[in-house]
Amino acid sequence: MENHPKPLCTYNIFLIGFMGSGKSAISDYLSQHYAMEKIEMDRIIAQREGMPITEIFARHGEAYFRDLETALLVELQSRENTVVSCGGGTPMRERNVTEMKKQGKVVLLTASPQTIYDRVKDSHERPLLEGHMDVDYISGLMEQRREKYEAAADLTICTDGKDQAAVCEELAGKLMEWEKRSCRQ
Repeated sequence: MENHPKPLCTYNIFLIGFMGSGKSAISDYLSQHYAMEKIEMDRIIAQREGMPITEIFARHGEAYFRDLETALLVELQSRENTVVSCGGGTPMRERNVTEMKKQGKVVLLTASPQTIYDRVKDSHERPLLEGHMDVDYISGLMEQRREKYEAAADLTICTDGKDQAAVCEELAGKLMEWEKRSCRQ
């Protein structure tokens, strides 16, 4: 008998957090182990625009890119049981947070500035870090975003020193607790 993955939930899960916090890795794991459809926002936007994110930023600016993110979130409203790996700046726009909360739970993945640096130091696909690839710069940028990230999040999970299975197990546990609390209210 085949072992089919069991769905984690019927709603969507939106993974937010700073670049390198583990959004892509965790969305891959959830997709494989919980029968969830996976959406990588940056990948879809780059495919549709026919150019990498860095080029979209260079040619059209950040506001244009953020508009593409918002349009994609609106488009995802008809989906269920989908894990969405959001770009690092997605929750910086209030409208994006509103759209995510309409459709599911927003999960903030966190990591220390050193962990982020270790994970992204060899990447050249991070437009906001080009020319600033160091722990102090990352720490400052993380602090600028922290308040909006925390305000957007329904749940928060630190990914430092944890493998994908441990993060997803913690996520599943927190979602079950959250649902129990919601049912009691």
